[in-house]
Amino acid sequence: MAQQNNSNGRDFVLGSLIGGLVGAVVALLFAPKSGRELRENINEQSSGWRERAGEWKDVAYEKSGEWKDRAVETSSQFSKNVSEKSTEWSGKMKDSTKNLQDKVKNIRTNEDDEAEKAAQEVAEAIEEAAQELERQQDSTTSSNL
Repeated sequence: MAQQNNSNGRDFVLGSLIGGLVGAVVALLFAPKSGRELRENINEQSSGWRERAGEWKDVAYEKSGEWKDRAVETSSQFSKNVSEKSTEWSGKMKDSTKNLQDKVKNIRTNEDDEAEKAAQEVAEAIEEAAQELERQQDSTTSSNL
């Protein structure tokens, strides 16, 4: 973008300079003067235009330097903002991922605890059933004797 503006500004200055020179030459050529006066006038005008062109060149260099500095500053600020935001988003993503992992771990732990409790209850039920079966066998054996 800055390069395009720089190019447009340079083209404008160059076009203005060429247009001014052509206009001055045409005005001098169509002015009713003698050859000597015309040459002197052309020399004076060309010296004036050279000075102006030098001034315009200096202004153009100064402005292009300002634009360059502004572009460098803006791009530096943009890079800094992008870096800060990416660091911030990275931290948020890490926190979100950790929270999700913790939740999954807690779910697994709760499932494991519940499975262990269920297995213990089943084992206790089996033991009670085995004791009851022994009692029934003992009572059947006692009544047969």
